Amino acid sequence: MTGRVVVVGDALIDELRDDNGVREFVGGAALNVAVGLARLGAPASLVAMIGDDEAGERIRAYLADFGVDLLPTISPYGSARAVSTRSAGGEPVYEFNKAAWERRIRYGDEVAAAMADAALVAVSCVRFDDTEQTVELAAAIGPTKLAIDPNPRTGMLHDRHVFREGFEALAARADLVKVGEDDAHLLYEEPLDVLRTRLVDLGAGAVLATYGSNGAAIDVGRETVTRPVSDLPGRIIDTMGAGDAAFAATIAAVLENPPRTRDDWSDVLEKAMDAAAATCRFEGALLRLPSSLQGMDLDRLGT
Repeated sequence: MTGRVVVVGDALIDELRDDNGVREFVGGAALNVAVGLARLGAPASLVAMIGDDEAGERIRAYLADFGVDLLPTISPYGSARAVSTRSAGGEPVYEFNKAAWERRIRYGDEVAAAMADAALVAVSCVRFDDTEQTVELAAAIGPTKLAIDPNPRTGMLHDRHVFREGFEALAARADLVKVGEDDAHLLYEEPLDVLRTRLVDLGAGAVLATYGSNGAAIDVGRETVTRPVSDLPGRIIDTMGAGDAAFAATIAAVLENPPRTRDDWSDVLEKAMDAAAATCRFEGALLRLPSSLQGMDLDRLGT
């Protein structure tokens, strides 16, 4: 695969709390996408805010392990942290610290140069409700191809209406936009089907819409392809990271073989659903592929 992807967004420590105790993972939606791309063979760089602290060192080491370059903004509040409590169905509920709430990325010359040289810039979980940052981000991206996952979080959302305006300003020129049911409800208070049409009408090149256990769809103009959740062996352990895996797999597939026909887009969506389903068979948000399940004791996954 040729061409580097520059991913912009969050990097943090996920603190998972459930009946089994407390565990910590290096995470963040943008970080998950960058690592996922690297695991799929796409060179990736991450633009994110981290702290000059032990958690920041863990994030740096984790990215280095997967060959992801980091272009950091140093946070005055330390590294971001998300405390997630799992429900019986496995869906996370998040609480964020001040570093996550007050995150701000600086788009200096190094970042702008990286974006100018990139095959694509992928944006996930940035502060679209800070107009100044949105304008700076758009200027740094310039004419480079763009993919966006707004990934709003209740615990990090300052102003829903401003966030929506900032998101739509970039979505209108994006080559790919990913949205889910939670995004549609939180930002628009409307069904995802309505948001899909809205984004196509705004000018988004392709819209990837994820429906959790009901699968996903891709809209390209007035053409639509759909696919159910991939039927893989093993039980679902953790849904955290499934959307990030689908987003990364879609980007990687589009870059490797740019889709031109309905069948091409169907193949792209199949790869996205396979990655999401495999990721859900493991605890944490690290992107997995169906090949990860081969030769494993499926009854012990996640234990």
